[in-house]
Amino acid sequence: MALLELQGIAKHFGAIEALKGVDLSIDAGEVVGLMGDNGAGKSTLVRVIAGNFRPSEGQIRIAGKAKHFHNPVDARSEGIEVVYQDLALCDNLTAAANVFLGREIKRQVGPFRVLDYPAMYSRVAELFNELKSETRPRDLVKQMSGGQRQAVAIARTRLSNARIVLMDEPTAAISVRQVAEVLDLIRRLRDQGIAVMLISHRMPDVFSVCDRVVVMRRGTKVADKNVHETSPEEVTGLITGAIHTA
Repeated sequence: MALLELQGIAKHFGAIEALKGVDLSIDAGEVVGLMGDNGAGKSTLVRVIAGNFRPSEGQIRIAGKAKHFHNPVDARSEGIEVVYQDLALCDNLTAAANVFLGREIKRQVGPFRVLDYPAMYSRVAELFNELKSETRPRDLVKQMSGGQRQAVAIARTRLSNARIVLMDEPTAAISVRQVAEVLDLIRRLRDQGIAVMLISHRMPDVFSVCDRVVVMRRGTKVADKNVHETSPEEVTGLITGAIHTA
């Protein structure tokens, strides 16, 4: 049974059909690459899964049960987390403060409740250790590399025991060394049984870390193949329309 299953997902914005009957599934511990040109519908599909948009048609199923997400909080309650391209981090705060932002641990001191920094530092250190990241809880985000920032964003998803992580262009605009770090982080999520959907334009990254690649064009899914059964050339043809379907 698939962990996440989309059945006939469509999304209309007035007369514009952003998604047209998309079927897609992803299993626990699987990494699926989602590829397509700008305007292909990738971001809309991610926002439907994450609860930002309600589908005009179709059904979302989690572990075989139909779910209706009215907002991102509903999706998060089902174990769905998103790492957006801009990461949504606060540069002036520490790694720990970013991981716990909005979910801070507090303790009682007399009549007051205060932030429990030692507990947060300890938990974030555990998360970074699980991810085998060299990032430290007290490091300021503004002093971090792109790879370290991704580690902070991914650690935040682990705080809520995510079952499905959607990653939007995590390797865009970072160095080759940092790309390798991020791909290793994705592999560690996979090894922990977490399903990962990687939205990317970078063909080498998708073929390096993904089990399957899904290609979208003009709101329609045109391919869903094991990476060992396709090639960068075929995927490029599917994205551009030189190849209609596979």
